[in-house]
Amino acid sequence: MSRLEEIYDAAKSDKWMRGFAVFCRMALAASFIPAGFVKIMGERFAEGLPSNNPLGHYFDALARTGYYYTFIGITQIIIAILLLIPRTSFLGALMYFPIIVNICVLTYATRFAGTRLTTMLLMASLFLLVWDYDRLKYLLPLRREPERMRPIREDRRLRILFFGGVFAILAFIIVGTSYLYEIGPGNAEDECRNQCPSRANPVACQAFCDCIYVQGQPLDSCLARFDRAKNIPTRTAPSAAAPGGR
Repeated sequence: MSRLEEIYDAAKSDKWMRGFAVFCRMALAASFIPAGFVKIMGERFAEGLPSNNPLGHYFDALARTGYYYTFIGITQIIIAILLLIPRTSFLGALMYFPIIVNICVLTYATRFAGTRLTTMLLMASLFLLVWDYDRLKYLLPLRREPERMRPIREDRRLRILFFGGVFAILAFIIVGTSYLYEIGPGNAEDECRNQCPSRANPVACQAFCDCIYVQGQPLDSCLARFDRAKNIPTRTAPSAAAPGGR
């Protein structure tokens, strides 16, 4: 632990990493402020998302929960304010983390096209918790050694490794989520149907989009239909000339 804490102290003293922590706090706050105001005003979140979209079903139901919907909005605004104030940023990060975990699982469960963004927000939230390890450790059941002064040495290699790791994680999220699902509903009917021509079985893909946006069926039911339909070979039109004909 002493070696890890030496690395931690070196990271906390690096101005580039401190700037990155400020950027993460601002990004997380920016993600909650508009979402919170929409809920406080009583408007449906993500108005452009059709009701028949799997996540649209959820937003429609959530908007009809009365003052619970308002409570969520107020909580998001409070967390955003806490994140922006240096003295309360740790409390804001603690409150933000379980909420973004829930949102991230929700977007993956509904195959929402914005899973990349929610995953990045989750990683930024996790980074802020690690960044405030000097406060977080008092909440964890860890054996703590007596505090003592440790020499802080600037380590440029640590900075390079850190930001290299950040870019690697971003690349993994962007590329990995592109191949995560065989098919998804997209954010609109047109987006769903535009993916069909490149599919091995376009007919099954079109049937999946019909199931979601025309019939309004649950995602699991539509995925089950797609799995059955994609195994049925598509029929091709017979050739105009018989084999061997002229």
